[in-house]
Amino acid sequence: MRRVVEPEILDGLSPVDPQAQASRRDLRRLNVIMGHGGILSRALRRPLKAHLLSRRPLRVVELGAGDGTLLLRLARRWSATGLTAEVTLLDRQNLVSMETHRAFAALNWSLEFVVTDVFTWLEQSPSTVDLMLTNLFLHHFHDNSLRALLRLIAMKTNLFIACEPRRSPLALTASRLLGLMGCNAVTRHDAVVSVRAGFVGNDLTRLWSSETPWELSEHSAGLFSHCFVATHHG
Repeated sequence: MRRVVEPEILDGLSPVDPQAQASRRDLRRLNVIMGHGGILSRALRRPLKAHLLSRRPLRVVELGAGDGTLLLRLARRWSATGLTAEVTLLDRQNLVSMETHRAFAALNWSLEFVVTDVFTWLEQSPSTVDLMLTNLFLHHFHDNSLRALLRLIAMKTNLFIACEPRRSPLALTASRLLGLMGCNAVTRHDAVVSVRAGFVGNDLTRLWSSETPWELSEHSAGLFSHCFVATHHG
């Protein structure tokens, strides 16, 4: 399947639009069904164990963070090990509820939400963080923009993990059946678009470029997802 990037309806809707709110509820449910929390958690298990030895808060940035609930689920798992973190959530819309803010605070994790363009933030951010992650975000970008985005990411983090749609006939078929789960028209449209813009094989490895040494891992995850991990060495 050739990779095709097209606009998604949800990106053009106001956060208070009932269709957008219903679609975001669908997405939270689909993240659970596809096991993205578990995929990200397994990818982070070894590096987080190493970080615990440093006894300092982990500096975490999530790009395209949405409402922050996926990272909150991960934070609840990690905080049980004694890990604390300073979290920055980045998105073009602030969708994080006060309930989510309070939940992070209860874990002793600080939380900052930044409403801005991802390229602007990465170009202006003065420091390097321990971990940068993203979920269902990279597939929105055409290859040229994505190559530029990954180059900026490599300059600003020591560990990058992405969980994205897998571009495959099975995932495409499943995306066309979401109406059977009660997903609304926005979700049904955007799911098909997402799969067509997704990744397979070494798509992201091919676009990653950095002058410093990185260990790259890219593989299918679950039935419908694709995982990319970049670990900096040096």
